[in-house]
Amino acid sequence: MSPIHIRAQADDLAPYVLLPGDPHRARYIAERYLEKPRQYNENRALWGFTGTYEGVPVSVQTTGMGTPSAAIVVEELATLGARTMIRVGTAGAAAPGIRSGEVVVASGAVPGDGTTRQYLKGAPYAPVPDFDVLRALVASAPGAHVGLILTEDAFYASTPEDARAWAKLGVLAVEMEAAALFLLGKMRGFAAGAILAVSNNIGDPELVEETVLKRAVDGIIEAALAAILRLEGKA
Repeated sequence: MSPIHIRAQADDLAPYVLLPGDPHRARYIAERYLEKPRQYNENRALWGFTGTYEGVPVSVQTTGMGTPSAAIVVEELATLGARTMIRVGTAGAAAPGIRSGEVVVASGAVPGDGTTRQYLKGAPYAPVPDFDVLRALVASAPGAHVGLILTEDAFYASTPEDARAWAKLGVLAVEMEAAALFLLGKMRGFAAGAILAVSNNIGDPELVEETVLKRAVDGIIEAALAAILRLEGKA
């Protein structure tokens, strides 16, 4: 079955794919960081681009917000031949001591979302990234916080009290896609990872200043690309 939402062919896609949620961020990554990027999908605003980074073919694919959209995209990328997928996104800090503008590399994701639960049919499971991808991200992001995150569905439902409760169990930050990505990596046979820029603390009414967030987002993009070079044996 051909992909329904990502209207592309296998030769449009690189083995390595960066996964931002925002289509404008996908375009930004492609135009700023990739050589000779070309757009292969614009259907449903799930913009996708392929180019090269220091000679390595890399794609950038929008996932949209939340695990339902992300899972559709990831399933279709897997059928097109993507072999390594790295989420590059934002998260809200849960743990004390993590400030806006800092970086989190996920070593696992609490599956608080409905998509992961539906795939698992309610069975208990601990979604984790591919170890080689995790190791490459950690090596490429010195100073990043490394640990557990929470994936959830309802952006406005979490309270500061919720965040403090999860922080007591080791959760560093909260986001909306990684658990499904990690699970599908195991189910469909591709390597997955996630690196996140902290945009706010849970409960803050506003995000961090735009210049601070942009610097953090650039940092996670550069770390993810450096990790791809490490995985290719070029760093």
